[in-house]
Amino acid sequence: MKSAVVVFPASNCDRDAQTALKQLTGRDPHMVWHGDSALPSVDLVVLPGGFSYGDYLRSGAMASQSAIMRAVKAHADKGGMVLGICNGFQVLTESHLLPGALMRNADLKFVCRPVAMTVEETQSAFTRKYDKGQRVVFPVAHGDGNYFADEATLDRLEGENRVVFRYVEGDNPNGSARNIAGILNETRNVMGLMPHPERVVDPLLGGTDGVALFQSLIEALS
Repeated sequence: MKSAVVVFPASNCDRDAQTALKQLTGRDPHMVWHGDSALPSVDLVVLPGGFSYGDYLRSGAMASQSAIMRAVKAHADKGGMVLGICNGFQVLTESHLLPGALMRNADLKFVCRPVAMTVEETQSAFTRKYDKGQRVVFPVAHGDGNYFADEATLDRLEGENRVVFRYVEGDNPNGSARNIAGILNETRNVMGLMPHPERVVDPLLGGTDGVALFQSLIEALS
């Protein structure tokens, strides 16, 4: 599986994504600067976490206008896989590659801790190595992770099995509607999630619950 990680000004998880991809695929991902106008030939593009452009205007809003995002959209339109983690999820909603928006956390506080989730959908290239209903723990680190969409959109996401991860009841760190932690686009080749799978791929770093996500992609793209 060939991959690329897009680096925006103030990305701070691009190296985490790079390390996870190299460890699990055996290949160094391409590190692509946000000002580039083209992507290399890859199967997967990762938009990493961080605070692109210092979260000015809205989180992900300025990054969504970066030159590279035109290439990312074209990649997705052709069926290429795109994974947005944390700030990357925010960029995907601001780019209209995913529906809804990420608002300020309900308690208006930055949250940084492990959170428990359930795997809601395993019929996707991102989650096929998990079991439906499996409980996993990923860390979060965000101040703007409160997923919002109108009721019709939320109903459609759930009706089309496009909610892939959901916070366990009582462990929702940001107030997201219907405890949603991660979603797919209509064609199921773009996924955004707020928690960080790339930070739980090694037991020495606190857990391995994120491994299956990357293994799912490797299997799907092999």
